[in-house]
Amino acid sequence: MKASAGGYARAVDVPHALELMAGSEGAGRFLAGGQSLIAAMNMRLSEGDMLIDISRIPGLSGVAEDGERLRIGALTRHAEIGRDPLLRQHAPLLSDAVRYIAHAAIRNRGTIGGALAHADPAAEFPACVLALGATLHAHGPDGDRDIPAEAFFEDVFTTALAEDEILTAISVPKAEPGERHVIEEMARRSGDYALTGLCLVRRSAGHRLSVFSAGPVPILAKGAMTALDAGDADAAVEALRAEIEPSSDTQATASYRRHLAGVLLRRAIARIEGETA
Repeated sequence: MKASAGGYARAVDVPHALELMAGSEGAGRFLAGGQSLIAAMNMRLSEGDMLIDISRIPGLSGVAEDGERLRIGALTRHAEIGRDPLLRQHAPLLSDAVRYIAHAAIRNRGTIGGALAHADPAAEFPACVLALGATLHAHGPDGDRDIPAEAFFEDVFTTALAEDEILTAISVPKAEPGERHVIEEMARRSGDYALTGLCLVRRSAGHRLSVFSAGPVPILAKGAMTALDAGDADAAVEALRAEIEPSSDTQATASYRRHLAGVLLRRAIARIEGETA
């Protein structure tokens, strides 16, 4: 099946992209890597879209230090995230997540901003930015807007971005000395979406635990985080299983996903304790 597009235009900068979106009469769709949008169009899940290509806008890719934070351009590709030395040093959770994302062709084309704006609840990057306490930066007709990751994901494929806003960057805090990052997931085959997965960050201030593919949005498992801060792994597993709302489908039942989340948490705890032993 072939995609049905209502037109195509290439934006030269962010203001131009917003101008094109304003003139699209509600049919505009921003095109970055296209790894999710084009697939949806090919399956006729999205038709008649006016594609606004933002992939060559200068200044929206790459990783840079910004004081005690790293700023990641929204057009930075997955493969670049995986090999960037600043991210490997200061935000290894993002780098480590890349190896779980689909296949090489997808990683070479997909962008972190596209993944976050698409907001697939089974994707890795949304859970990563949630666990890291990231801030997402958007630009629209009213100027710049900063959105905490905890307020960004609203429902399946739905975010806090307005239709006339574009995601421009993501900023994450640099890891402090002794901070540990772990991502764990289980999929039926390499490159498949996770049946369930989680991201665990241990900081001096406490743990941050996010879970993906266990509900309509990635969630911060706050009850489990409290138990982890108290050093009670068993209570953390029980709290996590109670906090998530997985669904049943052809890949796994809800009860299996809930059980698997607990198994993955124990693995993540063991990895962190092994690294610091």
